[in-house]
Amino acid sequence: MNAQPAALPVIRLKSDRTPGHPWVWSAQVEKPAERVPPGSVVEVVDAKGRFVGRGFWNGHARIALRLLSADPAESIDAGWIAARIARAVALRRELLQLDRDSDAWRVVHSEGDGLSGLIVDRYADILVVEYFAAGMWKFREAIHAALLGHFPGARLYWFAENHVQKQESFDCRGAEPPEPVQVHEHGLAFHAAPGLGHKTGFFADQRDNRRRFAELARGRRVLDLCCNAGGFAVHAMAAGAREATGVDMDAGILEIARANAAANGVAVDFQQADIFDWLRGAVARGETYDAVILDPAKLTRDRNKVFDALKKYFAMNRLALDVIPPGGLLLTCSCTGLVSEADFLEMLRRVALNAGREIQLLHVAGAGPDHPVRGDVPEGRYLKAVFCRVD
Repeated sequence: MNAQPAALPVIRLKSDRTPGHPWVWSAQVEKPAERVPPGSVVEVVDAKGRFVGRGFWNGHARIALRLLSADPAESIDAGWIAARIARAVALRRELLQLDRDSDAWRVVHSEGDGLSGLIVDRYADILVVEYFAAGMWKFREAIHAALLGHFPGARLYWFAENHVQKQESFDCRGAEPPEPVQVHEHGLAFHAAPGLGHKTGFFADQRDNRRRFAELARGRRVLDLCCNAGGFAVHAMAAGAREATGVDMDAGILEIARANAAANGVAVDFQQADIFDWLRGAVARGETYDAVILDPAKLTRDRNKVFDALKKYFAMNRLALDVIPPGGLLLTCSCTGLVSEADFLEMLRRVALNAGREIQLLHVAGAGPDHPVRGDVPEGRYLKAVFCRVD
């Protein structure tokens, strides 16, 4: 690639050390003398004026710089974007061969694919493009064109959360939500409806964990807590579980869950309830389940509320133990990126101590390999899935 034009705005770091992370916070940079619009491609130099890299600038955001390349020969342009997207698609299709198992997988995983501020998910012929950065939004035409080159005829649906648009200072006018589509995973069919208020009704990051749990749950009585669209329960029943119950507060998503069970010819008892109330009732009735999955939604985006999130994880896991007999299985998950794996496992240790139960950790997993994590961005490993045996 040709060198970036010399006219790029220059952003100077306060330190002469190379950042150890592609995110550079506003307190780490010198304020530029002239206004640089949010999302601009800039050249970054250290405190001594030495070249550091190129990336997106946003003086209004907490993440002031998103470093994209440390190669002075690389331009951050439409061609660079297309090359990174091609690399991401090749990883999934050629190395991981995801098309063998599913037509629902993550195409681009932000920093994990070197495309900070961009996530793309595939659901059959729908590509869902989520923008987290003004710089990526400025390249939207190049992004969409590159994606359609790899997925000819795909329907594109793009959006950005309102809080992201406010933080990053851009106005993302998305397309109309596409019609729902059926996706497939390990031979089973599921409903996906991007943009209709329930995310997609399908979370591809748990693909491998659903299959592993189903294998362990053969012949067992399954309880799927915070079941969303019922993926774990449906997989378990299809693999030979004795029976399954799913519990969630969202009546709308439970209708999707029931349709998923019907589409796969399995019977699951889906119930609308708060899981705390439901579990207390189950304990009072003396009910037990020898394979339990607990997969709540993200509990916080605020670093100041991580302790509160851990207290809630403690409470729900502690209550779940009361319906698991000795020798039972627990798969407990956290998709709260701010909660580290170490803190989540420490929470489980305290749960076991409080309950007077022994918890054996069988396997600690995360998202599937279509969610690669860059070595210097541990935040990318947001999902923790801990397979346990409870005595």
